[in-house]
Amino acid sequence: MNRLPETGFLRINQIIGDKTRPAIIPISKSSWWAGVKEGRFPQPVKLGRRTTAWRVVDIIALINNGVRKP
Repeated sequence: MNRLPETGFLRINQIIGDKTRPAIIPISKSSWWAGVKEGRFPQPVKLGRRTTAWRVVDIIALINNGVRKP
């Protein structure tokens, strides 16, 4: 797994991966958003009008508690 910073924010491609970086949580973008909507994954934070991110501490907690896939 990638080494995560202790604080800060992660964009969706940093979490689920893309062609240039490995996934922290290997899941599709649509499954990720469905999990957010259902409450299985953390809620995002709007950093700007077109910028959505997740708190690193929330992602670490998700990993430590075990990611439940659909």
